[in-house]
Amino acid sequence: MHPIRDPQLVAGLAGFEQALPGGLTLDDIPTTRRILDGLNAAMASMAPAIPGVVTSDHYAPGPDGAPDVMVRVYQPSNRPATLPALLWIHGGGYVLGSVGADDLKAKTLCLSLNCVVASVEYRLAPEHPFPAPVEDCYAALAWLAANTESFGVDRARIAIGGASAGGGLAAGLGLLVRDRGEIDICYQLLIYPMIDDTNVAPAGPGLPDAPVWTRANNLRGWRAYLAQEPGSDGVSPYAAASRAADVSGLPPTYIGVGTPDLFRDEDIAYAQRLIAADVPTELHVYTDGFHGFDSFAAESDAAQRFTSEYTRLLKRALHG
Repeated sequence: MHPIRDPQLVAGLAGFEQALPGGLTLDDIPTTRRILDGLNAAMASMAPAIPGVVTSDHYAPGPDGAPDVMVRVYQPSNRPATLPALLWIHGGGYVLGSVGADDLKAKTLCLSLNCVVASVEYRLAPEHPFPAPVEDCYAALAWLAANTESFGVDRARIAIGGASAGGGLAAGLGLLVRDRGEIDICYQLLIYPMIDDTNVAPAGPGLPDAPVWTRANNLRGWRAYLAQEPGSDGVSPYAAASRAADVSGLPPTYIGVGTPDLFRDEDIAYAQRLIAADVPTELHVYTDGFHGFDSFAAESDAAQRFTSEYTRLLKRALHG
């Protein structure tokens, strides 16, 4: 296990381990979903209310032959006629999570960024493996771009973003948007994104495991999402963005990750490739920032700095 020295982050990790005895496991995905739903509901009940946000649920036309996609739209109560927008994609290893679980996150982003947030309820693996989740995200983005007038959104100021698997979906979506050429996005926010299906070697001597999101979870998550063995031939870059042969022409990008995060090296490598391809890129690496540290140790100095930095950068991109 990677050592964590920051006492505030040590306390945050301990709190996570106390709330979820035995840690997060994907041995039984339906059971883990139920446990996390209960944990999220308990956390939401204790969180202070976030006034000043109006929410509404809508349904975007789904991909061909697929169900419509629920999109929850968040708008500031007091707003000008036109605002930028963020398509937000929740995390959960491609197999967990929901719009509801990220409700407080979306409200916070709506207010702190002074923008419209559209949070997408994409289908989850293993019931719905690739390409269903990323195609659902594309459908939600296309719907948002087609309805900018209804929501008072500046079509030239739409960003995409997400955390963990949501960041991985955002990265895949960015490539898909570039290649289809139907929609313009002004920025992609990739928060410790899950983008490399080859990063599934088991923990062992010289290869430490990571807190929260372990190597075993990563293998199971990728296997469920790809419906094939991760690391095998033929994996699409829209599923695992690190597979992309060409990363040029992508929008300005933020990538943030912590040093003990399992995704550290893949995220740094992707950022380096973006920089080499002349994509305006911000890479921020946080000492001791375990996976999800901004949620589980939200009051820590590290988490506050992390959130403040990506919020400031995204706000600048959205508002010009």
